[in-house]
Amino acid sequence: MWIQKEISLPAKPRGFHLITNDILNSIPVTKTIKNGLLHIFIKHTSASLTINENADPSVRTDFESHFNHMVPEDQLYYIHTMEGSDDIPAHLKSSILGSSISIPITDGQLNLGTWQGIYLCEHRNRGGSRRLIVTIHGDDCIDA
Repeated sequence: MWIQKEISLPAKPRGFHLITNDILNSIPVTKTIKNGLLHIFIKHTSASLTINENADPSVRTDFESHFNHMVPEDQLYYIHTMEGSDDIPAHLKSSILGSSISIPITDGQLNLGTWQGIYLCEHRNRGGSRRLIVTIHGDDCIDA
């Protein structure tokens, strides 16, 4: 079975945001899959996706602080700045983290580690809503 769906997430402030429940709520069919794979792709170049700690919010704060230190704004050598000082840094951060993730589905559940969650990484001060393509491939064998 293959299923593909586009979902839209509302605008979020700059930072790292847990979206695991947003994803699960948009694709309840995962509960019927015995063995499969969930692939998520973000259709933007200034936001990204990653998987990391889902319990302690200080991790998300530290992620934002570290990436701002690693890829600072207002560098004299930046050329792509027409949309503001966060323009090219957002694109660089997005390329570092990536535009897609894949997660196994096992017995109707995302097979994440105990402390893992899906992050939307918003790198713009005003990024707007974000569109994701979710693709599921698997065996639909569980009675939900």
